[in-house]
Parts: sequence; C-alpha cells; structure tokens
Amino acid sequence: MNLDRFSINQMTVKQLALPELVEHCLRLGVPGIGLWREPVQEYGVEAAAALVRDAGLTVTTLCRGGFFTTDGWEAENRAAIDEAVTLGTDTLVLVSGGLTPACPDLLSARARITEAIAELAPYASDRGIRLAIEPLHPMYASDRCAVSTLDQALEIAERFPAEQVGVTVDTYHLWWDDRAPAAVERAGVTGRIHSFQLADWTTPLPAGVLNGRGQLGTGAIDLAAWAALLEKAGYTGPVEVELFNDELWARDGVEVLEETLEAFRAV
Repeated sequence: MNLDRFSINQMTVKQLALPELVEHCLRLGVPGIGLWREPVQEYGVEAAAALVRDAGLTVTTLCRGGFFTTDGWEAENRAAIDEAVTLGTDTLVLVSGGLTPACPDLLSARARITEAIAELAPYASDRGIRLAIEPLHPMYASDRCAVSTLDQALEIAERFPAEQVGVTVDTYHLWWDDRAPAAVERAGVTGRIHSFQLADWTTPLPAGVLNGRGQLGTGAIDLAAWAALLEKAGYTGPVEVELFNDELWARDGVEVLEETLEAFRAV
C-alpha cells in the first residue's frame, strides 16, 4: 500500500479545524480524508464540501450513521445520507447501536438493526450512497454496537445487494477474532468491503475505553498482516487511519498528522 491510498480520518486530528487539516493534507500529499458529521455540521456542510472539493481531496467516508435502536434514527440517518451526497463520498459508515429499553438484548437489537437498514438502504442507494456496517469490539456491545464481529455484520449485509450494504473492516475492533480473516475473504468475494480503517491496540485502556485507539505501530496488532489480508481479499480502496486518543488530541495536530503519515509508511 502506498500513499495514494492513505486517508486521514478527521477524528484522528480533531484538534485541527477543517481548513487547517485540508491545508496540511495538501502540503503533505495526503489524498483522502474521512469526515465526521458533527464537526462538518459545525463548519457547515456546504462550506465543507466546497473546501474539500476545491482542494482536490477525496472524501473516503462519512461517519457516522446508525444507532438504529434509539428513537429518531430514521430522520437522522436520512440526513446523514444527504450530507454524504453533498460532501461527495459514496460511503456512510454505520455504528449500529446498542441495547435500549426497546431492544434489551443482543438478538432484539440486531433484529431492529436489520429492519432499520432494510428501510434505509433504498433511500441511500437511490442517492448513490453505500452503507458500511462497522462491527465494534464486544466491549461496546451494550451501549454502542450490538454487532461485534465481521460475521455478524455480514449476516446482516448479505440480505441486501452488495452495492447497497457492505462492511467496514477496522483493525482495532476485529484483530482479536480468529474468525475474522475468513470473514474478510468472504466479504471480499462478495464485494462487500466498503471501508478499511487502521488503529492499533494498546493497553491499559483508558477510563471509558472509547479513546484508547493507539497510534499505528505502537500496540499489539500486526497491521501489515491485516493490510495483506485485505489485499488478498481484493480490496483496492482507501485505507483510513482513525484514532480516538486523548494523548494525541492534547498534542499539536500538525505534528500528529505528520507522525501518523510516517507511521502508515512504516507499518
């Protein structure tokens, strides 16, 4: 994998305002950027779209849709799809949602997620947007995502045409699962790998566990092996680095961006 497939997820350097991030992506030769709805909305969706488009950057994904087990999911996800269209990406990443009073167990939550995607997929498809179900590590199953493995994500995605619904392969969430390599191959054969994200696993995890995604090459994951696995599965798309890390966010954002680029080259 060379630099022309590299994408920096906006959350990796969330301390950088979008114009500053775009400026330094251009300076460093970074071709792609993954955007998040909240900071994009704060900047202005139309303004963000114009800024990125005029810079010639590719918006690799928009994060995030989903949370289908909560009230109001339909309007919020339709809005996310419309924003993806405006921003010029073809992929909306889904964090599907955890347990709620209406979905108090994993089976009912996954059933609701499947029903919601069935309602949403035609709306997205009509607008040229692919839905990418992202399985999250099981430690998030109760509150964020009842879909914990790539096999579970594929069981949902395979109910729909591949051009409508696929999966996000994120090393941070999947590295522990010895069934994941076979699932990656399965997803590749059916054309359902819509997004590939990198982060490393470092311990101890921080309080709350959300912001523990390690810089590439600093943890336990064999990232080069995962890249080779995706290559073997036929994935040729962008490779996003998505890090949630309080220590990185406390540092100079330009320094972190440069470090992340070098770490990507190294691993």
